[in-house]
Amino acid sequence: MSLLSQRIQNVKPSPTLMITAKAKALQAQGKDVLGLGSGEPDFDTPSHIKKAAIRALREGFTKYTAVEGIDELIQAIIGRYAKDHNMTVTPDQVVVTVGGKQAFYNLIQATIDPGDEVIIPAPYWVSYPDMVLLADGVPVCVATQEENGFKLTAEELEAAITPKSRFLVINSPSNPTGSAYTAEELLAIGAVLERHPHVWVITDDIYEKIVYKPFKFVTITGVMPSLQNRTVILSGVSKAYSMTGWRIGYAVGPKEVIKAMIKMQSQSTSNATSIAQKGAAAALAGPQKCIKPMVKAFRERRDFVVAALNAMPGITCRTPEGAFYVYPNVAGLMGKSTADGKVINDTLEFSAYLLEAVGVAVVPGSAFGLDPYFRISFATSMQDLEQAMIRIRKVAEELTRPQA
Repeated sequence: MSLLSQRIQNVKPSPTLMITAKAKALQAQGKDVLGLGSGEPDFDTPSHIKKAAIRALREGFTKYTAVEGIDELIQAIIGRYAKDHNMTVTPDQVVVTVGGKQAFYNLIQATIDPGDEVIIPAPYWVSYPDMVLLADGVPVCVATQEENGFKLTAEELEAAITPKSRFLVINSPSNPTGSAYTAEELLAIGAVLERHPHVWVITDDIYEKIVYKPFKFVTITGVMPSLQNRTVILSGVSKAYSMTGWRIGYAVGPKEVIKAMIKMQSQSTSNATSIAQKGAAAALAGPQKCIKPMVKAFRERRDFVVAALNAMPGITCRTPEGAFYVYPNVAGLMGKSTADGKVINDTLEFSAYLLEAVGVAVVPGSAFGLDPYFRISFATSMQDLEQAMIRIRKVAEELTRPQA
């Protein structure tokens, strides 16, 4: 009899982390591999943030903190929501977590009972369904349509709701598509939710600062304040401030839920790292001008990658509103044969062939619950992106060449 639980056997390892690790392993072996799998900004953490952490070290701020986070960071989070979203948040509505991933995990563990359903639009961030499974919940993955910008419509939401529905997950801008909901789209979704008061909202806003004009970010509570008492907002400093390794996320929501999340965290990690919290406080409360150069560079890369992909045979690519991902459609390459006669049947095989044949690491759409697509992260240098587009084009032309 296996020692492993059925619960853990139902869970898949993170595909994005696996792809990134495989690319790095090949690079370590001296292979020429361009890694476009990792959702990690290639910029350094801004200096004023690093200085705050260094100062904390020098001052001996290296002990346990309160499980929910230090007052300085909690106040910085409150201040950010007041300034950016005109939201009134109290300290007992905030918990600081070990990265944004733990915020989602703690929330699901604190609120989901066996059989409870969580509505997750697909394509989705790879960890959402598996974290629901770890709580013995039921992920209800609803396929969205490319013509709707990969965004859930009000009609699709209405059809997915059952008496067992507990949450709707909104991730805007999205990982993996970069798609972001407009105020009008969120109003339509909110109108459905008002008719179903048993359904709460999890809105993962980790990419809210990485949006491209003329698009303007808005969270669902911004357009429908009536939903604030059943919405949990998840975010963190990893993406906007290039602080992925610092592992600081946070949740803002109703007091009862936040209290339960703190209880959950008290029995797992306890507090997030003390010095990282100091750095995060400096990020949120300090000057925000450090974000603009990153967003400018990401926009230039986005425009280049979208144009390059749309010029390739068999590939089309929608222009995302935010984040640093594109989600190209490769339906035109499916069922095609490589030069040595191998048939590419799905994006798992396509992604494997890209890595094997031309040394480009991407993540197949099957990891995100919607094919035939794959994800490219353009959070890397323009030089690498230019070379990667040349290599992907080579494969696209090989697959679409006239058959003998």
